[in-house]
Amino acid sequence: MYGKIIRVKKDSIAAELGLVKGDLIISVNAQPLKDIIDLSFAMADESIDLLIEHASGEREMLSFDKDYDEELGVEFESAVFDGIRQCANHCCFCFIDQVAPHMRDTLYIKDDDYRLSFLYGNFVTLTNLSDKDFRRIAQYHLSPLFVSVHTTNMTLRENMLGTPRGRKLMEQLERLAKEGIDYHTQIVLCPGINDGKELERTLGDLADPRLNVLSAAVVPVGLTQFRAGCYPLTLFDREGARRVISQVHQWQLRQRRKTGRSFAYLGDEFYLLAGADFPPAAEYDNFPQLDNGIGLVPNFLAEWAKSTAPQQANYTTPLHLDIVCGTAVAPVFRRLLEKLVIPKLNVRLIPVENRWFGRSVNVSGLLTGRDIAAALETVEGARDGVIVPRCALRSGEDVFLDDYPLQKLRERLGVHVETALSGAELYALLHDWGRRRTHEKKEQIYTWQSNAAYTKLEENI
Repeated sequence: MYGKIIRVKKDSIAAELGLVKGDLIISVNAQPLKDIIDLSFAMADESIDLLIEHASGEREMLSFDKDYDEELGVEFESAVFDGIRQCANHCCFCFIDQVAPHMRDTLYIKDDDYRLSFLYGNFVTLTNLSDKDFRRIAQYHLSPLFVSVHTTNMTLRENMLGTPRGRKLMEQLERLAKEGIDYHTQIVLCPGINDGKELERTLGDLADPRLNVLSAAVVPVGLTQFRAGCYPLTLFDREGARRVISQVHQWQLRQRRKTGRSFAYLGDEFYLLAGADFPPAAEYDNFPQLDNGIGLVPNFLAEWAKSTAPQQANYTTPLHLDIVCGTAVAPVFRRLLEKLVIPKLNVRLIPVENRWFGRSVNVSGLLTGRDIAAALETVEGARDGVIVPRCALRSGEDVFLDDYPLQKLRERLGVHVETALSGAELYALLHDWGRRRTHEKKEQIYTWQSNAAYTKLEENI
């Protein structure tokens, strides 16, 4: 239950104290530390007794004074010092249960930790919270949280989550609301289980202003080819996706008339599957769940539309670039690129079929390095560079989900490979390939900030 330091900032308090990589922070003013949240509040004092354990096993007490808002200046290998609290549920739709075998251990971790929900927007079910946890959430005012709801029919939720603790949701949400805690919610929609009338009921319950719900995301269940022994589920087809869009659109209209906000937002996959137009960006209310895949395409298109090249591209010789994407979003990219006219630039779109997880998994963020490499090698013709979606890389690393390094892809193809995440980044790369900037990532690190903000840093180099 100690915080392991992986970096010490130059000219910081920690540097003056002689702290180094590998040192463990044991306590602050005799208070044990479970995570960077505890550390943040403990370090708000101006007189500090910091107990450290060095790599040698020797412990040392460091006493010093500091300003209230002065930072210690260290970064940690993990935001939680006592280990990630894992999920004990047996959700019928769990994606982790469908991951391919023999991959790295971290891909099988089912986190259900309210601290990571507050810090980084991870969704939690609340099924493993004790009274002590609720008191701590209230004491530190850990708001907003991100809660996996799926349904407000408590009998159905118990069955979907595979635990009787799943039926406590509504009283838990009411308890959080009484403590002034806000939260975003998520509904993983499964055909024939929690859609239709159940979805209508769930959205109506969550929209109750007494619950402090900030938004509700509705995303379709995802199924891979590795579902051996899992509950039998089906995917939404084109007509099913259209029905969901129509139902939620009508619900949004009523909600906007009442409150001026849509409140509930559909995952992009519904519109792509249905071949339907996306709502205007304004109806996403500043994209409160963008990191959950809600509005990624409309946001991408809006950024592309606002982008203007600093100067028109001036390629003196023909340039051939390949753009990689998942099959679901390919029609959107194709329409964009058909309107792109840059002299001497030849752009080719390469939609990649996901053979690793299965063809039904068609989003760009779950493409693997091996599938991308194999798809590109089957395409003949000139190629001077490749642009891949950065969302397909693991957070903070230049490695795809199948442990395939980005550098290996570059070496295998024999050309430079760039990554792009936003519409503005892709637009800039196409207009100025000669001044490209690779978004390399260092290891994922965590830092405490003295103003009670909590951040995960992904440094560019």
